Amino acid sequence: MLAITEDKAAFVLEVHHRLSEVYGRDIRYFHDLDPLSELVSALLSHRTTNRNSGQAFRNLREVFGTWEAVRDAPVAEVQAAISPCTWPEQKAPRLQHVLRLLTERCGTLSLDFLTGMNVAEARLWLEELPGVGPKTSAAVISFSNMRGKALPVDSHHFRVATRLGIINAKIGEAKAHKALEDLLPPEFTAQQVYDHHQVMMRHGQKVCFHFKPNCRNCVLLDLCPTGKALVNATPQP
Repeated sequence: MLAITEDKAAFVLEVHHRLSEVYGRDIRYFHDLDPLSELVSALLSHRTTNRNSGQAFRNLREVFGTWEAVRDAPVAEVQAAISPCTWPEQKAPRLQHVLRLLTERCGTLSLDFLTGMNVAEARLWLEELPGVGPKTSAAVISFSNMRGKALPVDSHHFRVATRLGIINAKIGEAKAHKALEDLLPPEFTAQQVYDHHQVMMRHGQKVCFHFKPNCRNCVLLDLCPTGKALVNATPQP
């Protein structure tokens, strides 16, 4: 058994391999959006279920047709369209503000130019926009048709990583993204980085629940200090 204290990068790779046996490799990308559309999708998804943010995104496309029309519409109409989201009254004006900023900075509503930048530069550029942090910039780079090498870390991924002891729960979003991405093998392709995000996220959704994680049926139990402590503290029925 590999202990995390021996070699954290090797430990993460072992976790990756075990979870890949369960959830798969070469996982299909769930989006094929251009970078701007992916940015809009990511901004809508903050603290919202995928189902609801997906509906809000489809509503915007069906009601307005173009991001220029979303930018220029009365804010009340945008808010109504994205009402499936949490806090549409905040997200509508913020989204329009971002679209206006992009128009001012780029002269047109497109982020396709990001494909000509390296990933670090593209992420820094995106994170200068209001409401865009490491998770959102990584999502735009990885999930859009750019298919770039960037690791998004959602709440499920973060929970699994902290319970395994890979990172401290108090590390914060920005440092967590960098710390977890830096532990992946440098030779990983963009697809493998995406796979890692997916298997960690899926494990958090299907086994490592926020409440009452299913530790006894976890393929990582022998590696997980949190799981071992929970199992030892809970009598077997």
